[in-house]
Amino acid sequence: MGIVALVDVTAGSSVGFLALVSLGPAFAGLVGGWRRTALIGVLSLGFCFGLGIYDGVLGERRWYSAMASVAGVTGAGVAAAVMRQRREAELASMRSIAEVAQRVLLRPVPRTAGHLRVAVSYTSAVAEARIGGDLYEVVTSPGGVRVIVGDVQGKGLEAVETAAVVLGAFREAAHEEGDLAGVGERLERALERELQGGEKFVTAVLAELQPGKGVTLLNYGHPAPMVVRSEGTVSFVEPPKRALPLGLGLHGTSGPEPFTADFAPGDQMFLYTDGVTETRDRGGRFYPLGERGHLLRTQDPEAALAELRADLEQYAQAPPHDDAAMLLIRHRRE
Repeated sequence: MGIVALVDVTAGSSVGFLALVSLGPAFAGLVGGWRRTALIGVLSLGFCFGLGIYDGVLGERRWYSAMASVAGVTGAGVAAAVMRQRREAELASMRSIAEVAQRVLLRPVPRTAGHLRVAVSYTSAVAEARIGGDLYEVVTSPGGVRVIVGDVQGKGLEAVETAAVVLGAFREAAHEEGDLAGVGERLERALERELQGGEKFVTAVLAELQPGKGVTLLNYGHPAPMVVRSEGTVSFVEPPKRALPLGLGLHGTSGPEPFTADFAPGDQMFLYTDGVTETRDRGGRFYPLGERGHLLRTQDPEAALAELRADLEQYAQAPPHDDAAMLLIRHRRE
């Protein structure tokens, strides 16, 4: 508005910049509240009145036209500011609900569980979302520390509902079942009731960790966990044979076979979803997770995951296209 007034005074009354004073309330309606927009509108009318006197056009048709333009834009700006503030309030409410849903569905994992230290990171591909179709949980049970990391086929509310079914069944079965295979069977039955013959499925890896006994794994078509040994070597713990995801195991095929792996003091196990390994750079190359094991050697496991997540974002140089859940388990040194 000041620039318009300066230009109008410099150019003289013959050019006619009066109507451009309405840019003030127009921009105010985009960034400020309705009160601020109304105040800027009144100030704009004052500018227009003063410039009309200076230019000697007070009472002329173009002066009335400029005043009408400023008043009209001010009214529209006030209405736009009111509507924007309402949408912002609704969005804030939705974010609050999403955060509550996250705390219910994806509860914070304990930092320590038995002989383990645990850290988790979750990134949703949906803008402004807090939750999605990936899932994780850590439960300390009589059979040891039991862990699940999974990925529901699809996105949206249906994926979240399916994830809730899997997590609810796992939290209950992890305390009641004597072995990991029993936990997997409970998850299969829970999904059978939920999906009722549908085509949805859930890839998941289940782990059971006991002091001095390494780790027992059950893999339902999920990416293999990465193990970083205390001396720095990196390997992926592949199952003896591939198995169908949860929700598809009732089609006449056998489920996965439990298998074991060493997990000694100082070792780390990194469980993740395909949102990590399927991240591509601008050249279409997949994220080389096996070459990033050194990023997890930071003393604080949460800081290690933060460093890996930052490296993942830098590698992609774009917003995530898929949800990405990461869970890091460290064998505490005695």
